[in-house]
Amino acid sequence: MDNFGLYIIITKPVLPYEVIAEKCVANGVKMLQLREKHLGDRQLLKIAKQIRSITKGAETAFVINDRPDIAAICDADYLHLGQDDITIEDARKIVGDMKIGLSTHSIQQAKEALAKKPDYIGFGPVYPTNAKANPDEPVGTENLKKVVGFAGVPVVAIGGIFRENIQNVIDAGAKNIAMVRYFMQTNDFDNRINEINKLLIK
Repeated sequence: MDNFGLYIIITKPVLPYEVIAEKCVANGVKMLQLREKHLGDRQLLKIAKQIRSITKGAETAFVINDRPDIAAICDADYLHLGQDDITIEDARKIVGDMKIGLSTHSIQQAKEALAKKPDYIGFGPVYPTNAKANPDEPVGTENLKKVVGFAGVPVVAIGGIFRENIQNVIDAGAKNIAMVRYFMQTNDFDNRINEINKLLIK
């Protein structure tokens, strides 16, 4: 099972999209997701194509959130689906054999998602978060530890994770950690990547 380590999600960044993509490629970030629910289709596709042109052929896999149509058009590496999105079965009719990750917010959801044979699952929010308009109840590190124990595919811990609490997430067994605001609300991007990578590689 190949783990990703740091998984960066782009949502309302202070830095330009292309700059973020370039920095992720330069620093060997394995997973970069575009999650911009407030943008219109044309703008979203334009940004997706820009990011794809930078990540193509790089170690950084490009993930499109929610939108199998956009993922197919820009030839993304992964599609990520949430609990309220179309099913993985229907998404396959659009993206074919593209790799797919699924969001889960409870142990039961994690088990149900794993039965669908995704390439990875997201599990969270581990801590309270306002990165989403309607966040789910925090799952906590104990439940995270359980899911990591039985998953069989990479589990991406997500939700309210910052420098001050990431060690608890790592201690729960997480090898893959998604971070949103910690990277979206800073200009100090490179140093933050290096800082988190050092913690994950220990």
